[in-house]
Amino acid sequence: MVEGLGAAYRRFCVAEARIAATLLVMMVALIFVGAVSRVFGYPLNWSTDAATCLFAWACFLCADIAWRNNGMMAIELLTSRLPPRPQQWLRYLNLGIIVAFLLYVTWLGLWLSWTSRVRTFQGIPEISYSWVTMSMPIGAALLLVTTLLKIRKEWQGRGSVIGAAAADVL
Repeated sequence: MVEGLGAAYRRFCVAEARIAATLLVMMVALIFVGAVSRVFGYPLNWSTDAATCLFAWACFLCADIAWRNNGMMAIELLTSRLPPRPQQWLRYLNLGIIVAFLLYVTWLGLWLSWTSRVRTFQGIPEISYSWVTMSMPIGAALLLVTTLLKIRKEWQGRGSVIGAAAADVL
């Protein structure tokens, strides 16, 4: 069962990275096309709004990828000098705070998406702004899954999950 979940999660991680890369490329292309069209006197007002949407989604997906691969900034000046057991408890405390924050952000993001459902883009009046705001709860939920997997790895005693080299979390 866990083997099947591990393989599915690895496929999901690959898909997430591909989607994030595609969104970033599309965002840059939209900004470029919008700028060039403005130079020639035919501005594409919708290109900036669409790029904003792509940027929001790419940010959260890339944050999850960075967190999974331990690519986030960590300051271990004091904690690295502690004995192993207090280091581990501080990691648990840190991960617990992160879980609480991500649960809050997920809930708040869902509320924000609901309240912004009637708001539309300035340059694309047919599309709800909730497409942008939904990146927040979905991104936070993805980060929450990654954090819970890090807690599981820490609990199983497979080493530090924060600040270590990238490793398979399952």
